[in-house]
Amino acid sequence: MKIAIVGAGAMGSLYGAKLSAVPSNEVYLLDVWKDHVDAVNQSGLLMEEQGTEIVYDKVKATSDAEEIGPCDLAIVFVKSTLTSIAVKSNRAVFGPDTIALTLQNGLGNIDLIRTEIGDQNVVAGTTAHGATMLGPGKMRHAGSGKTIIGELDGSLSQRIQMIAQVLRDAELETEISGNVLGLVWDKLLVNVGINALTGITGLHNGELLKHPEIEALLEAAVEEAAAVAKAKGIILDDQDPVAHTKQVCTATAVNKSSMLQDVLNHKQTEINMINGAIVREGMALGISTPVNMVLTNLITFIQKQ
Repeated sequence: MKIAIVGAGAMGSLYGAKLSAVPSNEVYLLDVWKDHVDAVNQSGLLMEEQGTEIVYDKVKATSDAEEIGPCDLAIVFVKSTLTSIAVKSNRAVFGPDTIALTLQNGLGNIDLIRTEIGDQNVVAGTTAHGATMLGPGKMRHAGSGKTIIGELDGSLSQRIQMIAQVLRDAELETEISGNVLGLVWDKLLVNVGINALTGITGLHNGELLKHPEIEALLEAAVEEAAAVAKAKGIILDDQDPVAHTKQVCTATAVNKSSMLQDVLNHKQTEINMINGAIVREGMALGISTPVNMVLTNLITFIQKQ
């Protein structure tokens, strides 16, 4: 299968490396980070995994989508703030039969991709893997987890089964869900509870639960988001999203959230696609989301500094 990874940060590089290890796959990392692209092409992609270093030298990298051409599968891993421009500027990899799979964080990516390539070519999913970039051409696989994918209409199509098998062949544990939108919201609610609070306080994920005043804000933010999901008719896979978010805090206790990393590195965050999305959806439904509004505004202010 010919596969393009649109956005070769830590997670994109992880999936690209794993998929490239399957002989029948032709895998390309597509990214604007020239140093990373050059390092991968010169020496392969080095991955630290379970205390060992593995070089994946079959994966190719480029910043020019025209060099790749239409693919069978394009996995979108760019930050949600860049989704539209990434798909639009890399249209060369999206042929009429290309399947686009978004495994991104946040809300709205599905619609943004649909706008660019059409409704029928998009599937979605979530991933529980953890990965960290260590430098150009080098990353760490920080933790394994399931990939769950599905058709937006919940059908068990031939193409979603084919994609799942491609991922499994690459030793990426994968399941198919008939409620992938619910899973996307499940992950969104976790990010709603963790990301902005870590970005504001500088705390690691597990430390959020050590401070009652911060834990109360986590609970309130997730409860607001759950109310919005219910009003939209979203069927959440997890029936107690507050407890689930706290479990994730504990399981990833020493992690710095992606939003905290962005704040520390003076980068734009995905706040508008996470807490900000809850505020927008709430306004459209007439549901008040004051905690999420405050968190969104504080991160927005921090980004301006």
